[in-house]
Amino acid sequence: MANINTGSFAKALEPGVQKWYGLGYKDYGNQCDEIFEVRTSKRAYEEILSTSMFGLAAVKPEGSAVSYDTAQQGFYTRATHVTYALGFIITKEAIKDNLYMELAESRAKALGRSKRVTRETVAANVLNRADTAGYTGGDGVTLLSASHPHKAGGTFSNQLATATQLSEAALEQASIDISKWTDDRGLLIAARPQKLVIPADLEFDAERILNTEQRVGTADNDINAIRSTSRVPGGYTVNNYLTDTNMWFLLTDCDDGMIHYVREADEIGADNDFDTSNAKFKVEGRESFIWGDPRGIFGSNPA
Repeated sequence: MANINTGSFAKALEPGVQKWYGLGYKDYGNQCDEIFEVRTSKRAYEEILSTSMFGLAAVKPEGSAVSYDTAQQGFYTRATHVTYALGFIITKEAIKDNLYMELAESRAKALGRSKRVTRETVAANVLNRADTAGYTGGDGVTLLSASHPHKAGGTFSNQLATATQLSEAALEQASIDISKWTDDRGLLIAARPQKLVIPADLEFDAERILNTEQRVGTADNDINAIRSTSRVPGGYTVNNYLTDTNMWFLLTDCDDGMIHYVREADEIGADNDFDTSNAKFKVEGRESFIWGDPRGIFGSNPA
């Protein structure tokens, strides 16, 4: 176990240091809250369960009996909460001899920053691995897939048939595809896009595509149909923790899609070790990030 001792910051024992840098960097904020719905949990895990309900009504000839349908349990996704923690130890001598309290006090704040960045990284990895084999949901396939199964039979897709770079045409096609989604029994659902999620590399493209009045990249005086029809009413959000520079996503208005369960909120604690008089500091929290209904998101991962 590594301790922060008088040798770790030797200059902190000498007068003359005007300022320590590397302590006050800004964060990008809680970007995961733009993607995941936050829910509290009181259990070791939570489960999201789909339901296969009824199909179309059948013609009932005069004098004939009513046709009866059945419903059944669908796929379930389990969110098992994980504890993320980090700490540091400062020797008694380092505390007593340290001339620069600014440095000493900032170490505890740095723990909080490490935990926040950890949360953002874990959350973004759900999207970073959206089509990576082995990272599957309750229906047995990846978050983005052309073969999400229906419990009652058949499949549906939440990605473009041909992976395409972010563009006006790609967003239009995505919106059309989403409007054709059905439930587990094949009945149309009124799903619509809500917000575009992109890496920092696509921010300027997204701004031009969503917020200009005329179409982008054409000399024609056509209107920007995506903007005029409010096809993406939530605009776009940049997530700086997305690692693929071309991958993009559309969040939809389908319930129980992207979910962030908080079992234990982040807490910073401090204590002293009786035998050594060293000071211990830690931060920890327990949470999980999952998706339930894959209809909560649509995406494309062009090569």
